[in-house]
Amino acid sequence: MKGITKILTLLLLGTLSVRAQTQQAITHQPPSPLFRDPIYDGAADPVLAYNHTEKEWTMLYTQRRANVQSPGVAFCYGTAIGVATSKDNGHSWVYKGALNLEFEQGQNTFWAPDVVYEKSIYHMFVAYISGVRSQWGGDAHLLHYTSKNLWNWKYEGRLNLPDHNIIDPTLLKLPDGKWHMWYKDQKLGSITMMAESTDLINWKVADKTAINGQSHEGPKIFRFKDYYWMITDEWRGQRVYRSKDAQAWERQGMILDTPGHRPEDTPTGAHADVVISDDHAYIIYFTHPGRKTHQDEGGLDADGSYSYATKRTSIHAAELEFTNGTLTCDRDKPFNFWLTEAGDK
Repeated sequence: MKGITKILTLLLLGTLSVRAQTQQAITHQPPSPLFRDPIYDGAADPVLAYNHTEKEWTMLYTQRRANVQSPGVAFCYGTAIGVATSKDNGHSWVYKGALNLEFEQGQNTFWAPDVVYEKSIYHMFVAYISGVRSQWGGDAHLLHYTSKNLWNWKYEGRLNLPDHNIIDPTLLKLPDGKWHMWYKDQKLGSITMMAESTDLINWKVADKTAINGQSHEGPKIFRFKDYYWMITDEWRGQRVYRSKDAQAWERQGMILDTPGHRPEDTPTGAHADVVISDDHAYIIYFTHPGRKTHQDEGGLDADGSYSYATKRTSIHAAELEFTNGTLTCDRDKPFNFWLTEAGDK
């Protein structure tokens, strides 16, 4: 009996020791939320890029005007691309302002950028709609800008893609040496299409749909654990897709589809970026913490406006884990968050 008791005691002490070591190992837990826009409180659609000149990380995002009293969804239009930077490997972010991307008269709408780094030049692709609207609509196009510092951007022009009301670009260079772009085509039922280019200027649309089926937006592609991965925003969490060649995609499960318990990390995770750092995959996403569900806007008040509580957004970080051949994400699980210096994307 004493022998059994001794064994159980040793097992218990071993378990406690492992737990203690695990807790001690979590030395770089990110704050929750990771970032809130201090001007309009409507940071959404984040993308992270490493600034090779300043040696810091930059977050670009759609700067929704959540705290502005406005009719309908006007807070989602007339939006600039907000900028926040981090000098401590992604743990704290300082708001630096908004990019000046206007190239024609008036106040216009910029949404959901993606940025790649090629031959010491940053290339940004961003959705653009002329003017400001109070109801969903407008003809969206993808624009191309270049920069050497992630702040001063040169307008290169509209992409030669079909006039299909397209938004949400995500890019990756594949082993064939070509750049490939996936984007949401709203005219074709909000599915993901793909185009390819050798110079990031001239684009040819693929002759087949990349991801079909249920409507979605915000595709994001990345390479991790010997697979290509695509996540898409289904407005109730993120759908995972897996591929060996970034051409044929296997539909997998959902992540960020149940509410988290960290501050502001609810209800579900929306339009995300993924950063690979030292063999870790970090997903950066936004939430509507004042809503019961992501699409529950709460209804219009007597003045035809949505409430500030249901409009405001928060940016969060969580870690993706490779489990049984797929990606999972426990947004409540403690993890080390450390963005190292990045090479070419």
